[in-house]
Amino acid sequence: MKLYGHPSSTCTRKVLATLNEKGQNADFIVVELSKGEHKAADYLTRQPFGQIPVIDDNGFVLYESRAIARYVDETLPGPKLTPTDAKGRALMEQWISVETSNFTPHAMKIIYQRVFNAFRGQSSDEAVVAEASVTAGRALDVLDRQLAKTHYLTGAQFTLADIGFMPYFEYLVTGKAGDLIDARKNVSRWWEEIRARDSWKRIVG
Repeated sequence: MKLYGHPSSTCTRKVLATLNEKGQNADFIVVELSKGEHKAADYLTRQPFGQIPVIDDNGFVLYESRAIARYVDETLPGPKLTPTDAKGRALMEQWISVETSNFTPHAMKIIYQRVFNAFRGQSSDEAVVAEASVTAGRALDVLDRQLAKTHYLTGAQFTLADIGFMPYFEYLVTGKAGDLIDARKNVSRWWEEIRARDSWKRIVG
């Protein structure tokens, strides 16, 4: 299996974390975004939107990180990251959808301003950060209520739903927005535990 992506990419990190949890490796091919390699003609044959990551599993080409994570979990040996029962799977899909729709768009506004703009030598628009912190915080409030009842998002099992949030949490901390996490006792407990997993430490060092 080949994985095309970049080690600092949030979506690539979801796939890397899934592979690490499974105890598996892929041939990691770095796509240099700063050089525009994701927009090159040969790359667009794999990913027509010019985004990362992509996998090529012996000719089976798949893009979109959440789809890739599901595929990796289903097809590769190692610990299962998807519940085996219908209710558990439905809950996992629910929290993946919450991450996709209710959390990540707002968290990424903070990350772009505080992390990516700083990388480019640009200042952050703190008005954008303030507004996004409110909307991201609403999603985190929902997570906090859930994590008051369960160890992980779907229950006792660590799943793809938990992995999905991890890259954004990491960058919120990097962008000095970790107070969004620390202010919520159950979210903070969950984050401190999952960020200490070997699968994640291998990614962030």
